[in-house]
Amino acid sequence: MPYTEQGYQASKKYKAGKIKRVPLDMQISDFERVKEAAAAVGETANGYIKKAIFDRLEREKE
Repeated sequence: MPYTEQGYQASKKYKAGKIKRVPLDMQISDFERVKEAAAAVGETANGYIKKAIFDRLEREKE
């Protein structure tokens, strides 16, 4: 199903109000380690990083 202009605009509006992009610089070798670890558990590198952040937030809340 093609991406419609209406869908594009709705996505753009949602992202403008709900999403904050956070650039993350890391050494290529470190990123490769993250990517491999994520793949080993069936996740994307992005999902793996987000999970690590939220896991730490939960641990530090205690």
